[in-house]
Amino acid sequence: MFYPLYPPEIDNFGVLLHATSTRLYHTDMKNIRNFCIIAHIDHGKSTLADRLLQKTGTISDREMQNQALDDMDLERERGITIKSHAIQMNYTLDGEDYILNLIDTPGHVDFSYEVSRSIAACEGALLIVDASQGIEAQTISNLYLALEHDLEIIPILNKMDLPGAQPEEVTDQIVELIGCDPSEVIPASGKTGLGVDKILKAVIDRIPAPKGDEEAPLQAMIFDSVFNSFRGIIAYFRVKNGVIRKGEKIKFLNTGKSYNAEEVGILKMDLSPRKEVKAGDVGYIISGIKKAAEVKVGDTITTFENPTQEVLKGFEDVKPMVFAGIYPVDTEDYEELRYSMEKLQLNDSSLVFEAESSAALGFGFRCGFLGMLHMEIIQERLEREFKMTVITTVPNVSYKAFMNKTPDVAKIVNNPSELPDPSGMNRIEEPYIKAQVITKSEYVGQIMTLCITKRGELTNQVYLTQDRVELTFEMPMGEIVFDFYDKLKTVSRGYASFDYHPIGYRDSDLIRMDLMLNAEVVDALSALVHRSNAYDLGKRICIKLKELIPRQQFEIPIQAAIGAKVIARETIKALRKDVTAKCYGGDISRKRKLLEKQKAGKKRMRQVGRVEIPQEAFLAVLKLND
Repeated sequence: MFYPLYPPEIDNFGVLLHATSTRLYHTDMKNIRNFCIIAHIDHGKSTLADRLLQKTGTISDREMQNQALDDMDLERERGITIKSHAIQMNYTLDGEDYILNLIDTPGHVDFSYEVSRSIAACEGALLIVDASQGIEAQTISNLYLALEHDLEIIPILNKMDLPGAQPEEVTDQIVELIGCDPSEVIPASGKTGLGVDKILKAVIDRIPAPKGDEEAPLQAMIFDSVFNSFRGIIAYFRVKNGVIRKGEKIKFLNTGKSYNAEEVGILKMDLSPRKEVKAGDVGYIISGIKKAAEVKVGDTITTFENPTQEVLKGFEDVKPMVFAGIYPVDTEDYEELRYSMEKLQLNDSSLVFEAESSAALGFGFRCGFLGMLHMEIIQERLEREFKMTVITTVPNVSYKAFMNKTPDVAKIVNNPSELPDPSGMNRIEEPYIKAQVITKSEYVGQIMTLCITKRGELTNQVYLTQDRVELTFEMPMGEIVFDFYDKLKTVSRGYASFDYHPIGYRDSDLIRMDLMLNAEVVDALSALVHRSNAYDLGKRICIKLKELIPRQQFEIPIQAAIGAKVIARETIKALRKDVTAKCYGGDISRKRKLLEKQKAGKKRMRQVGRVEIPQEAFLAVLKLND
């Protein structure tokens, strides 16, 4: 049961103020439930989370707004969740009070790392399926992730208020996927609030209470962190064993650093300080840490006096899939960009970066992302949150190069400019993925054609229902980096869902294609491509760059080359300044003399002139079909 440690606030007129918000709760571990929400993108996770917050009185109707847990403008604008959000709710059922710790997770395949971290901090999960769309690829992927951690799954049929809802058909899909009883599937609607009471009851009845020993040495796992410019780094953790108290000296096991717990507490809509956070609970700690490198997500917190010897095994390490260079537009902003990236890495630990330099762009960073959307979001967050205007180079994946001298030792190539000389190279391997596409049966033909043009091989085809098919392909990661996802949505009219995971490296016939502007190689536009695609791709990039690069006073040749062989060329014609305008009347030789003088000037300008490349040109490869 709960015991109020402080009396509620009462104003001068005897009116009760914030009775629920000012009470500090203390409870038994058996009355705590830790759960997360998992689903495919756009299946209504955040809307349903809003209804849960309202029902439990965690947020008042006056403070309520759509996507209440999504605190980034970017999340609201796009209608997607980018970050996992943890919050504590209080709920009373049958006269007994409970603490419910909820984590709302993203649904997009690029943010599955956020989901894996959230799952590691929970005992149960709400699996939300859209009643009109049915089970999608990311639903299955997130479900398997939850089952690996032995989480209790509560299936929920959301968006029951839609006219296109198919409850019987989608319930059958859920039953077949999970193997549960049809009566266990809860019909709900995030918009109307249907089924919210049943969901809260199911959370309390079905999800087990956390296991832990308050008397044991402290073990708490960090699952997220944010940077506050006034208070330093705020780390979010889940206590497995022991108690963490305010003012206590604590130690981070992985980094070996010690700090004082200046403030500990739980996560409401705002941070809510407490004197202690016990086993089974989710909370935050502020200890005045200013350096991003000192807090690692997945680290174990323990006490300095009585430390635990066992490091908690939380979740998988992040595996970057897409690599691209991020450079400041002004080279002087390099240190400021580093500072911004470190702060951003705190909030998004799946971002990996290291310093690099480019002949064309100066000093910058080679960054690893989980996918194309992740890369786009990082670029936009740098511009919005840190006012950094950056240039992003053409994205690519990492390859393995094997030399003739050392055929068993692989050299990791993250950047086309790092590729060794082909004459001394034995072979090159590229990463392959296993891709799952779930779509309506009428689009199977177009999707197969798309995957085959991307060098994919169909390995399996399963009909989930009469008109829903699951296609499994094995294909190179490099082929889906660019425009695959957009094309998939186009050919399936938005009905196909996509998920993938890596399956290792395979031999491939890859070559480096360089782009030259005015006979100078622009290393930021170089790409590693399959030999069969090189000629077509080179031609298309040259045409695209011709459209994007503004005309100059001199002629600019754009060339795509493999080694010394030019495989495609386009020419940007010179802007002609009318130097003969001031000549009127007189002999033609006067005009000819001026034109010859201009011609010599253009020749000299072409030798010393530099071509300014707009930001769109670096991502031209991605938009070749626009």
